[in-house]
Amino acid sequence: MRRAISSLFLAAAVAGCGAKTPEPAKVPLDQMPAAAPSAAATAAAPAAAEGLTGPVQEVLPAAPYVYLRVKTSKGEVWAAVPEAKIAKGTVVTVYNPMFMAKFESKTLKRTFDEVYFGTLTPAGEAPMGGGENPHASVGKPTEPVKVGKVEKAAGADARTVAEAWAQAAALEGKVITVRGTVVKFNGGVMGKNWVHLQDGSGDAAKGTNDITFTTMDEAAVGQTITMRGTAHTNKDFGAGYKYAIIVEEAKIVR
Repeated sequence: MRRAISSLFLAAAVAGCGAKTPEPAKVPLDQMPAAAPSAAATAAAPAAAEGLTGPVQEVLPAAPYVYLRVKTSKGEVWAAVPEAKIAKGTVVTVYNPMFMAKFESKTLKRTFDEVYFGTLTPAGEAPMGGGENPHASVGKPTEPVKVGKVEKAAGADARTVAEAWAQAAALEGKVITVRGTVVKFNGGVMGKNWVHLQDGSGDAAKGTNDITFTTMDEAAVGQTITMRGTAHTNKDFGAGYKYAIIVEEAKIVR
């Protein structure tokens, strides 16, 4: 389940890493399970590279997703893709499917024994249904947040946002601590919460004023917090969703 994406976007044409870091979009707290599927379930799942193609047998809207029961050559499967208008009987292909076992959709109040999260368009193409890429528009918070100069965290592993970007290559696999203001929070995306911090450093035009953390902790937009996690560079979640730098398995330092 390495080439996966949240169908979040996951709806979407991606913002590449390079100058701008992609970011998760506004989504409901439709929580994905953190646990990996069993070996038996994974063995029964179609290979991600194949995609899932077939006529749609059932449609369950659950914004910002739509759940589709698709009749593939290997049997019927459930897939979740970015919200789009899809009629029963339409033949679709779900690209880069990510298999999830025992996934609970809080929006639908239903647990799927097996479901694939993917997109209806190949990487690099515009999203079907006009969905917005949740990983886009870094440095442009969906809610206006004024970020002043935030004092740098204490400790040898502390970095400002600008320092983390400047030292990205050397920080691969290392634990870092960053203090900043939450400019965006998205819960339940790919089994984790996504927090964007800014501290007044970096260049907004280049996207180096914002750094993304994945965490199981909760945060609120406008809060100033300190987060510690493991930095990774050039992280590719599939379908074009790449991060020049991202801090994963982070915790809020109390």
